[in-house]
Amino acid sequence: MMKTLTTATPALLPARTPARIEPALPLNRRRFLKAAVQVGALLAAPQIVRAAVLGRDGGVAPSDRIVLGGIGIGGRGTYDLGCFLEEPDVQFVAICDVKAERRETIKKKADAKYGNQDCAMYRDLRDLLARSDIEAVLIATGPNWHVTASLLAANAGKDVYCEKPCTKNIAQSLALAETFRRTGRVFQAGTQRRSLPNFAFAIDLARRGKLGQLQTLYAHPGGLQTSMSGWATPETEPDREKVDWDLYLGPAAGRPYNKKLLDGFNFEKGGGLTGGGCLEWGSHCVDLCQWANDADATAPVEYEPVGDQLHARYANGVKLVMRNDGWLPLGSCPVRFEGTTGWVETGDDGEMVASSEALLVGKKAKVSGYPANFHIRDFLDCVRSRGQTRANADAACHAHIACHAANISLYLNRKVQYDPVKNEFIGDEQANRLRSEALREPWRL
Repeated sequence: MMKTLTTATPALLPARTPARIEPALPLNRRRFLKAAVQVGALLAAPQIVRAAVLGRDGGVAPSDRIVLGGIGIGGRGTYDLGCFLEEPDVQFVAICDVKAERRETIKKKADAKYGNQDCAMYRDLRDLLARSDIEAVLIATGPNWHVTASLLAANAGKDVYCEKPCTKNIAQSLALAETFRRTGRVFQAGTQRRSLPNFAFAIDLARRGKLGQLQTLYAHPGGLQTSMSGWATPETEPDREKVDWDLYLGPAAGRPYNKKLLDGFNFEKGGGLTGGGCLEWGSHCVDLCQWANDADATAPVEYEPVGDQLHARYANGVKLVMRNDGWLPLGSCPVRFEGTTGWVETGDDGEMVASSEALLVGKKAKVSGYPANFHIRDFLDCVRSRGQTRANADAACHAHIACHAANISLYLNRKVQYDPVKNEFIGDEQANRLRSEALREPWRL
């Protein structure tokens, strides 16, 4: 176990020394009457309890709140945490980060929210996960840590909200689904567009046959290039208490410290690959196409680079096209669904365009941007009900497999065929070697 950076929970503290017992004084009539008067006055006095403690001020009593910890809270994680803190039934109690500056920033934020100094800080996620009072965790580390932290959390009995991309390769995607299925923990991938009304409405049109027989799905990948994280020029490693470089690398291959890797947004997103926007944006856009095709339990069976696009095909004949260009001006992360009788396209500005205005009758109020509030609320509701979230581990598993297989096709620059039942590429040893990677000691899936 690593060193705890602030006062730990009572369960982690050394046993208290028993108080010394004083000899009892002889009980006489005067002492008995004095004690009786004091006890009577205490019982007669009105018992004043703050309304907040009872949940009568519109809030939620502490005993009914979901106790939350955070692991790796940087820019995106700070936004997510802000959404969690807006929910009255959440109590954030601990932050774990390999960077001291981030730990201290989040502690200040939490302590200011609750008007106390109770938020604990940890450098090693295993210390945070050892706390029996923490029920759920927000994981917003770099992609290199997402799946390993999620599996450790599930095995420690915690529910998980994890930012995307959630896995680095196909093997990790399968391990994610299996672990959350086995442990019965709740998982929500941070693909929050599943909880936004314009995307949900467009997907509903596709799933209910309002577009006719579904033919082609279009996803904006945000880039279709692959590269490796590499070996940057060695630099002087900071003090471990300020930045724990060894823990930052975690399961990734060991290499000397370099600040560009430390602050690199693209560090180890998949199979050692750091490029491949089809995994970064694709974990949103391809995920939405998976949902539209009712394919949360499977993945496309064929992938092929075609010019500046990536084409994939599902077993049911539906085609998936990942393309960066050719979109209507509807904001970032656009998707388009085409059927035999109609089509619909939408993006992050909340607007929808369809082949017929009649298709859009009954659409809900527009929500611009891509707020995570609805998605986080869905997660919290499922933590209470023990139901399946919108972006549960099985759905995340197969959406990520689609992205990883697309990346492998791009990396090899040729067509690959995939069996989503056996979860292997058909007769393709070179592609199959890219389904997994070795993890650095002592980390395991």
